[in-house]
Amino acid sequence: MAERSEGMTQRSVIATARRTVVKVGSSSLTFRGRLAPDRLDLVVDAVAARRQAGQQVVLVSSGAIAAGIGPLGLRARPRDLATQQAAASVGQQLLAERYAASFARYGLTVGQVLLTADDLHRRGHYRNAESTLERLLALGVVPIVNENDTVATHEIRFGDNDRLAALVSHVVHADALVLLTDVDGLYSGYPGRPDARFIAEVASMAELAGIDVSRSGSHVGSGGMTTKVDAAAIATSEGIPVVLAASSQIADALRGDTGTFFHPAGDRTTSRLFWLRHATTPRGRLLLDHGAVTAVVQRRSSLLPAGVLGVTGEFYSGEPVDLVDPDGVPVARGLVGYDAADLPPLLGHRTSELPAEFRRELVHRDDLVVL
Repeated sequence: MAERSEGMTQRSVIATARRTVVKVGSSSLTFRGRLAPDRLDLVVDAVAARRQAGQQVVLVSSGAIAAGIGPLGLRARPRDLATQQAAASVGQQLLAERYAASFARYGLTVGQVLLTADDLHRRGHYRNAESTLERLLALGVVPIVNENDTVATHEIRFGDNDRLAALVSHVVHADALVLLTDVDGLYSGYPGRPDARFIAEVASMAELAGIDVSRSGSHVGSGGMTTKVDAAAIATSEGIPVVLAASSQIADALRGDTGTFFHPAGDRTTSRLFWLRHATTPRGRLLLDHGAVTAVVQRRSSLLPAGVLGVTGEFYSGEPVDLVDPDGVPVARGLVGYDAADLPPLLGHRTSELPAEFRRELVHRDDLVVL
């Protein structure tokens, strides 16, 4: 981890990014269960300035549930799903209206894009989201993305909008991701404590191995520092630089002048492989022997029945499954070529020993990503 004085050249990529995804959380937009217009306008002012400079911005905004707390007379963020969905139904409309009015001050049109995890878990839906966002940007619209909390269930949620922002960054081929929160960046401990040191730069996620980022989010949000670090890990692994900063300093954050800067640590993969790695939920598991693990991970070979020891889960051909080593640790994920019910008689057999209709890969190498 570096001091703030280092890496300023790398930080300049935030200021010059052609397309940036900005994520803002509930606590940065609301106060006491209602929208805070001054806080929202501060975000809009910075995004509008970016647009006036000829750069594109996709805004991933939380706040629907939090904005509905006050109008519904609730005392705090509801815990049960039905009331959360009711609050989101009220709050999302208020949030969209307020964003539209605020951006209209700059002559900018906004487009609301509500997603569930299922929209990105399914390959066809993923491509539809990609096409929609690209078209909105081409038309000069500011897309405002949020999880569709009115219909999302616990089983099909992203879990937090930080992860959603990281996924959207890849979907729209963003050049930078800015995560806004209620603190000015990442610390080695709880902010405000004497032993907590500000972390200006993170060159590799491995540097954070001894850092406790487990503190939870605000009382109105669902995320926390852990979700932001996880989102940064997803984005940087795909070559997207990330800044984590306070929402009150959004203008400086968009210039790369404040916050914690996470260096990109990998090359951008195809949207198909990214989708498979980060946006799918495995429907089952295939237990590999050591030879199959070597073939899949090191030689990047297709997975054949002979190297599989067992199968768990209920899935159909074409669905994602995790490939796990003999210790049960996932080493890869792929789109399986068989229904789960068809697999037990095939396992452990060479392809030449199987009936003609089963002489094919369990997972083809083109449908497989190493984890």
